[in-house]
Amino acid sequence: MTEYHHILVKRDGDTVTITMNRAARRNSLSADHLAELLAAFREAGTSDATGIVLAGAGPVFSAGHDFGDVAARDLMGVRELLTLCTDLMKTMESVPQVVIARVHGLATAAGCQLVASCDLAIAAESAGFALPGGKGGWFCHTPAVPVARSIGRKRLMELALTGDVIDAPTALEWGLVNRVVPDEQLDDAVAELLARATRGSRASKAMGKVTLYAQLDRPEADAYAIALEVMASASQLPGAREGMAAFLEKRKPSWPD
Repeated sequence: MTEYHHILVKRDGDTVTITMNRAARRNSLSADHLAELLAAFREAGTSDATGIVLAGAGPVFSAGHDFGDVAARDLMGVRELLTLCTDLMKTMESVPQVVIARVHGLATAAGCQLVASCDLAIAAESAGFALPGGKGGWFCHTPAVPVARSIGRKRLMELALTGDVIDAPTALEWGLVNRVVPDEQLDDAVAELLARATRGSRASKAMGKVTLYAQLDRPEADAYAIALEVMASASQLPGAREGMAAFLEKRKPSWPD
């Protein structure tokens, strides 16, 4: 795999783990860091891996944008930085693999955006989540986009307007993460959920993930129109045919993909 300066990438079986490795900067997201994350997700996305874990080294998951980088930019430069960040978030959603966040410590601003942009998220009891721009001078406009789609309007407003940190149990109650576990059980919980989320036909699941994101925020009629056509087409995939045959024949499926 590619050599990186700000992240670590490890392949273990069918899983690629991408670890943000700027602990001294609280895994803040400079342009170089974002570019490496984007490259790593694109590379993993074209591999035969079935799952991708996003993690952070050091005491926090990610503190969001690197203000040292932002402050040095003019309007066009900041727009380019935010476009790069948005490209990363969209790529995480578009890769065919299941993407799961392994969250410990704080995930704030664009760090919280990373969590919300993953398909799944497991949080340690030590985790905290915030959109702190609400109590500062630079509001968390872009981080709020995927967070809103995870937790709903009123909870988003509280998180974004107060800037306060919510703890892991609150994040679970609000729907930002799937599960909260003791810190020492975090890796096992991530592996267990990822194993369940990646079983079955890879081609079918990849199509399913793309379609879920395509229909989520559309009116119901449009969502059904999209889902109907994709589901009809997917019925002809080798994995679908094998899954139905195995059910009818009362045997375990042998997935072709």
